[in-house]
Amino acid sequence: MASAAPVAHIGAAPAMRRLYFTRFAFAAAWAALLLASGSGLGLGAKLLLIVYPAFDVAAAVVDARSARATGPVKGLYANMAVSALAAVGVAVASTSGVADVLRVWGAWAVVSGLVQLIVGVARRPMGGQWAMILSGAISVLAGGSFIRGASQTDPSLTALAGYAALGGIFFLVSAIRLSRTASAGADTSEA
Repeated sequence: MASAAPVAHIGAAPAMRRLYFTRFAFAAAWAALLLASGSGLGLGAKLLLIVYPAFDVAAAVVDARSARATGPVKGLYANMAVSALAAVGVAVASTSGVADVLRVWGAWAVVSGLVQLIVGVARRPMGGQWAMILSGAISVLAGGSFIRGASQTDPSLTALAGYAALGGIFFLVSAIRLSRTASAGADTSEA
């Protein structure tokens, strides 16, 4: 028997769903633009690399505002701080080369993945969070891979596009699952 989302969480579901759909669209577009920018660290690639964690900060702010009524947002504040540091770190690292960018991005992926994992577990009663939990775990593993990749002879940024695209897919799945959970919860609360 599937459990419905608690009524307190249903009010936040539409905002979370919109945010997750937006994050999916952004990640897909960002990944395509990064691949189109080539393998080097041209101005376009540098801007994209800074914009991604900065967008994560903005998305966490929106998420925290919509989640205030439904529970703790401490993990989201941690994510904002980590992503803001990552944006600055990537900007600095991009002046040194691809290897340093991969190291900073990898460290960010590990820490933000752990935060995402914790927030996803805390939001399990809301429903639709298994994809976020899995995404957080994969982010931790991918971060380690980026750090290892930085030591290769010819490190590349292309793996970052795959990372963003996969993350976007997880946001899409969560948005769809959240839609279903919210619908089931609304049906239950009207009964």
